[in-house]
Amino acid sequence: MDATDPVPIEELTGEIGRTFAAAGLSANAARVVAESLVDADARGIPSHGTMLVPMYLERIRRGSVSTEETAVVVSDVGAVATLDGRNALGQLTGDQAMRLAVEKAKRYGIGAVTVRHAFHFGGAFRYVLAAAEQGCIGIAAANTRPLMPAPGGAAPVVGNNPLALAAPVPGRAPIVLDMALSEAALGKIRLAAADGRTIPATWSTDADGVPTTDPAAALAGMLLPAAGPKGYGLAVLVDVLTGVLSGGASGPEVAGLYADTAVPNDCAHFFLALDPACFGDGFPERIRTFADRLAASPVAPGHDRVYLPGELEALRHEQARAEGIRLTPAVRAALAEEVGAR
Repeated sequence: MDATDPVPIEELTGEIGRTFAAAGLSANAARVVAESLVDADARGIPSHGTMLVPMYLERIRRGSVSTEETAVVVSDVGAVATLDGRNALGQLTGDQAMRLAVEKAKRYGIGAVTVRHAFHFGGAFRYVLAAAEQGCIGIAAANTRPLMPAPGGAAPVVGNNPLALAAPVPGRAPIVLDMALSEAALGKIRLAAADGRTIPATWSTDADGVPTTDPAAALAGMLLPAAGPKGYGLAVLVDVLTGVLSGGASGPEVAGLYADTAVPNDCAHFFLALDPACFGDGFPERIRTFADRLAASPVAPGHDRVYLPGELEALRHEQARAEGIRLTPAVRAALAEEVGAR
């Protein structure tokens, strides 16, 4: 296959799944992780896609990520629960936690599950979409090592903690918001560095706190919060919902993904599901009317339509299923090295 050719989703998923299985995961667990990463690429979110495979595998080899495939229940009280992820791959414990949150929502109207001693779970959209597929409104969040300063601060004190929400819409793709609370995800800066591209000066600072367009300098510096103090404030509260609430790590207790791959990441996750049926009748009709009204919004000059949150990603996913995924040369080379070493 030519290096510039798109890769079929099933082929890419199979290769990555077999690579994770060779690293010690069961075939089913390996497939789950592979599907998660490939799905991010298919939706146009490569910062949470197959570029992560080499780092995941290195951490498994060095022991900071375990080959455990389930989290253990620490506490389970009515509508809420806390799980211990045991440093397993976050896709496995994240799926487990959101399933439990949805089960609780179907029983109590709401389900909230935290996971401590967790690891990177890929794109947060995965978990809120899983809730939406079960007719629930979903929320998912994670904390990261400190990457952003407080407004006016000169040192990183909080992560760019991702936050995702989704709502089911009958007859349409779910409405989905998935965002890092920095202006740009750290993975986008790593991709730019690998590809030799510059970055916008609004994304990051260098080590001295000066905005930079150099991704290498940005990786040694600090990320800038989205919308300034608003992004910072949201990131602080995500740290509360994840690490502080779960009894896990928060702030500087969370280790970097790349700094020392022998040290557990030890992040924390939060999952919430709401069953709209428990709030009264008519939600499906109301959310459909609401979504249709947004989609029918008048368009500005130069545009042919408006999109609901998450709609572009859903359309990209459909296209990728038909045409395959185009990987950057750097990601393709890194994957080839891992697959070849199997």
